[in-house]
Amino acid sequence: MADFSDFVADSPSDTSARRVAVVTGATGGMGEKIVAELARDHEVLAIGRNPAALKSLAEIPNVRAVPVDLTLLLDDVALNDTPALQELFSLERVDLLVHAAGVMERRTVEDATAADWRLQFAVNATLPAMLSARMLPALRRARGQIIFISSIAGQGAHPGNAVYAASKHALRGIADALRDEVSGDDVRVASISPSGTDTAMMRRAVNQAGEAEYHPEYYTDPVEIARAVRLIADTGESTQFTNLDVRPRRP
Repeated sequence: MADFSDFVADSPSDTSARRVAVVTGATGGMGEKIVAELARDHEVLAIGRNPAALKSLAEIPNVRAVPVDLTLLLDDVALNDTPALQELFSLERVDLLVHAAGVMERRTVEDATAADWRLQFAVNATLPAMLSARMLPALRRARGQIIFISSIAGQGAHPGNAVYAASKHALRGIADALRDEVSGDDVRVASISPSGTDTAMMRRAVNQAGEAEYHPEYYTDPVEIARAVRLIADTGESTQFTNLDVRPRRP
């Protein structure tokens, strides 16, 4: 069984201990940068499915790699038989939960299959909601924060990318509802909505759109998303970010 007992403060009131962060999608283009940024002053549990990338992340001081498939949250039997998830849910405190896992496959409403809808809604909306629910006891004890990495696609019409956009609209609704539900517990909830970001997922989407060339200079460097996470993580207790849009300088 995974053992995270040495990874957290002895008690929620131990203010001398480093803060604890949990980051999903840790092996993605944004996730890797977020983990590296938070590891400067957090103990980070980096959740992902890419063994090679997790091994690299585990070499960063203060990072513990957690190889686990979060879709197990959708299966009660498998969930109960997954030690890493059970250990995660038993953490005494979590100061920051960052949902950076995501999937995007360009589909129109007409072309999308049932499998397309299930996959993108599960990864982009259902799983962040379910993991947040499981982590709320530890977040409440730490008076922590939840950050959902959403998308500008969740704020308007995106023909040709309808399934992804709809899933991010759903995520925005989840985040806004959860914020009100836990505000009395001193748990803060924020959404970061990047526009185009230079990641492998974006390169694949550009290719799916049939564009001949990919221009990385048109997109935000993923390190800037990590800096946005840092901005929210360090917000004083008297205030909170709710929705933060991050766009490239070039239109």
